[in-house]
Amino acid sequence: MMLANKVVVVTGGASGLGEACARMFVENGSKAALLDLSEDNGNRLANELGKDALFCKTDVTDENEVENALNLTMEKFGAIHIAINCAGTGTPAKVIGKNGPLSIASFRKVIDINLVGTMIVVARAAAKMLMNKPQEDGERGVVINTASAAAFDGQIGQAAYSASKAAVVGMTLPIAREFAEYGIRINTIAPGLFDTPMLAGLKQEVRNALGRMVPFPKRLGLPREYALLAKHIVDNPMLNGETIRLDGSLRMAAK
Repeated sequence: MMLANKVVVVTGGASGLGEACARMFVENGSKAALLDLSEDNGNRLANELGKDALFCKTDVTDENEVENALNLTMEKFGAIHIAINCAGTGTPAKVIGKNGPLSIASFRKVIDINLVGTMIVVARAAAKMLMNKPQEDGERGVVINTASAAAFDGQIGQAAYSASKAAVVGMTLPIAREFAEYGIRINTIAPGLFDTPMLAGLKQEVRNALGRMVPFPKRLGLPREYALLAKHIVDNPMLNGETIRLDGSLRMAAK
């Protein structure tokens, strides 16, 4: 699918990986709807991108808010061709910590945002894509979800995060098989250590140390490099039902 004159919906679109995707796709002729909770960041980026961008304050765990955001996107741009799920959270917590067993409320929050929120957007965005006129090969739309290297080699304290991201990986193939008859592709990107707001609170020496853990290149990944892969997934019609690690061959240690 060519990016020119296409409409992309990006959750977590006001910062980090989502912001990089929005910028990349608009640079290549797309129109972008930014779904995020941060009004300051969302309005700033939408204003910067101009008439080809729309910000919708959206809690991805709320079906009504997601539906409203998608409807606003349809009203402004006329269609939805691509959905990229970058919204997520990853507060670490041990199953048995210093204060006792893991809070199930905190576990549920991570699952709700990373997994349930992703599914809400996938289902509702794909329903809008059914309205699109089939293009070459009968393609109507593309969905890209975000997992993590932690889906495969999660560290101590990442039980909730790893569970949520492993589930995103696990649902990729069955959804691809289901959506095949509609001409909608779905793939998942599993990033390693990336320079995103999730790491922004760490001291620079800690960030440098994390970057040195990556075999090559020995640095944190850049959000633009995630966006480059997202662009290629949209461009390449044979990529479907796949999870792609984007981690510089990093395999994380236990802690």
